[in-house]
Amino acid sequence: MCLQAKGPDVTDPNNPYDPNAGQPTPPPQGGYQQPPQQPGYQQPQQPGYQQPGYQQPQQPGYQQPYGAAPAAAPLSPAEDKQWAFLAQLGGILGWIPPLIIWLIFKDRGPLTNQEGKESLNFQITVAIFVVGLYIIGTITAFIFIGFLFYFLAWAVQIVGLIFAIIAGVKVNQGGTYRYFFNFRFIK
Repeated sequence: MCLQAKGPDVTDPNNPYDPNAGQPTPPPQGGYQQPPQQPGYQQPQQPGYQQPGYQQPQQPGYQQPYGAAPAAAPLSPAEDKQWAFLAQLGGILGWIPPLIIWLIFKDRGPLTNQEGKESLNFQITVAIFVVGLYIIGTITAFIFIGFLFYFLAWAVQIVGLIFAIIAGVKVNQGGTYRYFFNFRFIK
């Protein structure tokens, strides 16, 4: 004689499970029982698992590649102004901070894109002049006028620092800033 575990009868009027109403049938007795859930709570899913009867919504003609990160949200006007300010003020430390800010936020905010490029171009221009003056100063050091080029390179760095602060203040006040002399390496 064989005994089988029997689940509740789905045709029983006292049974709370109604498959015609879209409710799942309960597991057989002795099987896994799901804990009761609160209204509005969805159980977390494991990757690759899809609930029975669930269709993932898709936009027609669009297929997101596997593992691709979703597109970053655009910056609000206040955030755009803040990152543009930081891109200009980052020029105090050289050309690397404006480069990082511009690369990260160039597609998310138009003001950050514009001011990041402007600051990056100016800081690259300053760096080229400083390196050039140090090279000329080193070459002409044996004539005893080379040290003057070192002082001139130092002055160019100070001017770059001052204009980075001026540009940062101008952008923070809601405007834009164009440097008086700037090679446009990045357009």
